[in-house]
Amino acid sequence: MTTTSDDDARPRHGKRRLRIGAVALAGVTATALGVTVWQDGNTKPSTTAADSARVGTATVTKTDLSDNQTLSGTLGYGKAAPVKGARPGLVTWLPAPGATVARGRTLYKVDNVPVPVFYGGTPLYRTLNARGTTGPDVRVVADNLKKLGYDIGVQPGPGTWVTQHPATANPTGTGTDPTGTGTSDKADATAAPSASAAPTPTPTPSRTATSVEVKKGDGVLTGDLMAAIRRWQAHVGMPATGVLGIGDLSVQTGAVRVGTVQAQSGDDATGDLMTVSSTTKKVSIPVDATQVGTMSQGDRVTVTLPDNSTARGTIDVVGSTAATDNSQGDTSGSAPAQLTVTVSVPDTGAVRKLTSAPVQVAFTSETHKGVLAVPVGALLALSEGGYAVQLPGGRLIAVRTGMFAKGLVEISGAGVTAGLKVETTS
Repeated sequence: MTTTSDDDARPRHGKRRLRIGAVALAGVTATALGVTVWQDGNTKPSTTAADSARVGTATVTKTDLSDNQTLSGTLGYGKAAPVKGARPGLVTWLPAPGATVARGRTLYKVDNVPVPVFYGGTPLYRTLNARGTTGPDVRVVADNLKKLGYDIGVQPGPGTWVTQHPATANPTGTGTDPTGTGTSDKADATAAPSASAAPTPTPTPSRTATSVEVKKGDGVLTGDLMAAIRRWQAHVGMPATGVLGIGDLSVQTGAVRVGTVQAQSGDDATGDLMTVSSTTKKVSIPVDATQVGTMSQGDRVTVTLPDNSTARGTIDVVGSTAATDNSQGDTSGSAPAQLTVTVSVPDTGAVRKLTSAPVQVAFTSETHKGVLAVPVGALLALSEGGYAVQLPGGRLIAVRTGMFAKGLVEISGAGVTAGLKVETTS
């Protein structure tokens, strides 16, 4: 059997080639719609006036092709989280809806005492009143006071052994340091003891000092830190005790925007007080679970706003929990499982004017740079398999196809160069 080379894929007797007019893409499959069939022979087939109107000339160009998909999303401040008070008393002050509360600022007041916001991932789950106490909650306090400009002294590092003293009933000072300056802490943090000096696992009486090892991510309640707490408490209007208890702080992941305020002045402070959300606008996009494989944290996207202006965004989170969308009343179980993809956008221009709005988000899953491309209508589907392009004189050149995007197709093959003229459907 005679084969057709890449350089000259000339038609042979009895074979057909199909000119693709319009192509519908599903994944990487191109489906030819409205094809015209040429029966090969010794002479070029006659062309009707309608056929001539549909055939033109295109130029092979070198360009960048991107595989884009556009999905619907909702712009807003993200999911609202409830704030529930944890300190007994009565609510005496609440912020207005829409207010922004940053680190160190008051979120609400109980018995006229401020409850400020600290940033972190661990709330206060115990009373911090014993010098040498270690834990991630202490780290939250230490980090925030340092960020607020308070001198907290030196924090013992991981692997250091510190002496944990019993709590005092009236902590005006700590240990042998009645001034609260923390100078006596130098004797509390030491290098790891030898095996013979290691602390025994046997429980000790509550009034006896013990040694504990500082773990990664822990803070240590040193005398310096307790002194810093007192100075900060006095500055913000809290009792300057150097002690922090459950409910004295509202630990959030960052600055918050107040949403719905549920409580009123005089309500029990241990109930639901309000909802808060991020101060940064985000876009939430439900995505079919089968489509998220090409989406990654940090990828750039383009968000089209209701006024048709655009903003550049970045993928923050690709959800890991799939849920079925039954919003259209489908109870058959055939609705595709979906994940939520969250995109952050800068709060500038038209974005700043919006509180919530439907938007369109364009994702680019793949980009081929500097490839040769022609309109999809220039492809000829050969009956023996594969594709070709046809030169204005009738000669065929076999091609390999790559990415399909925005009506163009990536092609390659012997004889395919930028500037080459080929026939295409118009």
